[in-house]
Order: sequence, then C-alpha cells, then structure tokens
Amino acid sequence: MNAEKIGQAAGTIWKELHEQGSDGLTLTDIKKLEGFTADEALTGIGWLAREGKLSFKIEGKKSLIILVEEECAVT
Repeated sequence: MNAEKIGQAAGTIWKELHEQGSDGLTLTDIKKLEGFTADEALTGIGWLAREGKLSFKIEGKKSLIILVEEECAVT
C-alpha cells in the first residue's frame, strides 16, 4: 500500500459516491470496489473524510457514507 494507490482509491470512492448522490454507499460496498484491497479502500475513506468531503449516516443497522452537499454539486 502506498500514497498513490490510496489516492486512486479515494478518487474512485469519490466518483462512486458522486454517482450515488444522497443514497450513499455502505462501508461493505466501498470495500468491494474493484482494483483496491479493503485496506486501501478504508484508507481512501479516511483521506476523503480528513478533507471534509464525507458525511456519515446510520440507517437501521447500515452505516452509509455520503458526499457532503458541496461535493455533490461538483460536476
């Protein structure tokens, strides 16, 4: 695992979340993204969270990860 691969994972996660809009993705969905290990995906989430690009919501037993409103407006 290196910074470049983590950055790529963060970019892929951002794109997937952007496509999902307010529905978001579960942590399980994100860990299953192709091309990245679960650790790289989790570290990518941390990268995006540190940049203030993510919000987290609990729905029942699901934890959803969603882009903050400002990021959803980015095209």
